[in-house]
Amino acid sequence: MEKITEKLLLEKGSPTTNKLEEIKTLNLSRLGLNTKDLPLRLLSRLQSLQRLDLSGNRLQEFIRNVELTALRYLDLSDNQMEDVTTLESLSGLEELKMDDNLYITVSDNYKLMVLLPNLRIYNGKDVSTTANHLRYVYSENLQTRITALWEKSFSLPDPITAQEMSALEAKFVSTARQQVKYGPNSVSDFTKWRVGIMAKEYLRSLTEEKDEVESEESADVKENHEVSTPTKRKRSILVMDADVNITPRKKLCADFPSPLVEGSPCKSSPRLKLRPVEETHSVRMSPRKRDQPPATPTRGQKRAETPARGSKRRQTKEDRAQEVATPGRSKRAVLVMETKVNLIPRRVGTPGRGSKTLQSKEDEAQVKQKEAGRKKAVRAAEMQRDADMTQPVHLNPLHVLQCHSKQDSSEDFSTQLWACAFQPLPDCTGSGGGSRLVATCGGDSLCVIDCEAGMVMKKYKVPGEEFFSLAWSTVLMSRTGGASSSAQHCSILAAGGKRGLVKLIHPRNNVAYGEFRASRKALSVLRFNQQQANFLYTGSYDNKIVMWDIGGVDSQYNYKVVQLLVLEVSATPLHICPPPSSPKTHLLTGCEDGLYCFNTQLGTNNTTKRSKEMEITFPIYKKEDKDNDYHTVDGLSFLTDDIVASKNYMHASIYLWSWSRTKAQRPDKKSREVCAVLLAELQWTNTEIPYLALNTCPGRAYIVCGDDKGRLWTYHVNNLQKERFQTGKPIAPTEVLEWPTPVRKGLGEVEGPSINSVAMDPELQYLVALSDKNMVMVWKTAAASS
Repeated sequence: MEKITEKLLLEKGSPTTNKLEEIKTLNLSRLGLNTKDLPLRLLSRLQSLQRLDLSGNRLQEFIRNVELTALRYLDLSDNQMEDVTTLESLSGLEELKMDDNLYITVSDNYKLMVLLPNLRIYNGKDVSTTANHLRYVYSENLQTRITALWEKSFSLPDPITAQEMSALEAKFVSTARQQVKYGPNSVSDFTKWRVGIMAKEYLRSLTEEKDEVESEESADVKENHEVSTPTKRKRSILVMDADVNITPRKKLCADFPSPLVEGSPCKSSPRLKLRPVEETHSVRMSPRKRDQPPATPTRGQKRAETPARGSKRRQTKEDRAQEVATPGRSKRAVLVMETKVNLIPRRVGTPGRGSKTLQSKEDEAQVKQKEAGRKKAVRAAEMQRDADMTQPVHLNPLHVLQCHSKQDSSEDFSTQLWACAFQPLPDCTGSGGGSRLVATCGGDSLCVIDCEAGMVMKKYKVPGEEFFSLAWSTVLMSRTGGASSSAQHCSILAAGGKRGLVKLIHPRNNVAYGEFRASRKALSVLRFNQQQANFLYTGSYDNKIVMWDIGGVDSQYNYKVVQLLVLEVSATPLHICPPPSSPKTHLLTGCEDGLYCFNTQLGTNNTTKRSKEMEITFPIYKKEDKDNDYHTVDGLSFLTDDIVASKNYMHASIYLWSWSRTKAQRPDKKSREVCAVLLAELQWTNTEIPYLALNTCPGRAYIVCGDDKGRLWTYHVNNLQKERFQTGKPIAPTEVLEWPTPVRKGLGEVEGPSINSVAMDPELQYLVALSDKNMVMVWKTAAASS
């Protein structure tokens, strides 16, 4: 056994460096190490360490309380591990190997999944779904039993003293461990261990809650502490019918059967010719308000001008035959290739590990020089990005595609397109720089388009479906065989529509690998949690938002879906936004009848069905009457971690407001309302058409929203002038991009349609706009064009 010294760590670590703080990978395997041989002082300095191999030693437990915040991979296979609770401090760990540890039981495996909140790969297999089931669903069942035991047999002492609380805690925890039973006997050790922890937490929460109540009573004894839930707001648009599947209203679209296999890209993706370049250049302008519409829809009155997104029709036998019986192993459909050219790079092979060579001083100097050059280039790029944010961009129209046509008809100008999103780069977080691939949905198809080439790279069709929403995420794909390095991140698409089914698609491999039923009604919106990439929110026309854990997939595309949380809203959810600063604890949702905030913290003391935590209101609400209802929030997106952009289609403005300052307010105890802390008001168009969604590009400080004339209103808000709002004068847009009026062959120019949705890549090289006339418009920045 070698003694662990700083010199040894530097020799065993990589990259080559003379500082422990810069080591990212460390191999200490097969050195005959015991736990006492691991020096806490030295290992605590490895703050950049991402991968640690301790396999083939004699460890009985890990070092307690060591903080390795960057550690993502740990190999403890072929040891003598007994106590897994010593790994609790490794909260960032994503991948763990514990093979060939004789004393590790099933209960220990379960303990690891609860102790390590980010653990996703265990012994080479994706366990994220099982882990989240244990953390939330299993724990919720235990919490219900613990609460029932307390209410039946225990109560807090009065007055509360430290001695009495200590005795009460010991008795309550002991009784709970003996009486609370759940799950199979094979994991009884895990259940007792988990119950003991949860019982202590529950008792602590009761004492804290009592302290809070007493402090509130002393501060304001006249307040009524009972909070009542407001009655459901009178529906202004939708009339729910048990026999009818209501879907978003805009313009009625008939459903036509489409073949499962598409034709050539030329037939399925007809292009419309743009006007000459001199006519399509964007004109910088300050928009003038048009005359107000003659009438405004009243509350409770159905808008005749904006019918539903689509009408429900009975499924044929062929349609029902395509549905998957179980979500675990779904019937897989193959994505139709729209072209033989696939611009997504594929790895042909993985180079083997080379033998370690000794570097001369000259080599080390070259390495340091290259590293310094790399850091200098990174700093220069950051400075350039900061400089770019201060300058507005200039966008020019590049392509117009008809890739969602019914029966591949170039005469189809009626299919409405509803949602689009750029593919995230497949790194460990699912976020990153620019991408030229965008997914679009509308009618019965999904398309993945290369923005630069203007080509449909992949297409997926479901006859009889009408897709309303989609979302990208990056999940882990694990390989069988146990090699931890084989677990890779892959980009997947989730899409849903009027059938209430979520389709899961892996575009790179041209596979639609599964589906699951999220609702009996149509799905209006889908959104992934940016911090927990396998958590998917679905909003539906039964006035519910459900959070699902879709887990990862293996090489055979086996997967598992678990329902984690149900949020009950009073109207159809149109937009879902987890705040970037707290995506695990809060959720904003724009609905038909307002903007709401929900508590989404998954823990032992929360129920799986929840109502709103607060409603966020706007000053314009005070101007409402029987003919004007401004509550519908049909545009919602975060511009920064704190600034939110939202809009109501009946008010010709886009509001910018502070999330942190709004959330910090105390809600009204009866209505649960708080007023948004407004920062600015942006001038927008006058229209009666709803569902013209805005979007933001935080990296370039841009907001873009289309209108009902085919125009794109762009706002560069890098330097937000708060005093402009205080004067009551809305800020004019930076630029309004006029509709480029493409030309139909033999039929003349196409008039400006309603722009239902827009999307921008993180670097704003491309902007994509979807219309209600089956047109995908791609714009490109002038700088990127040069």
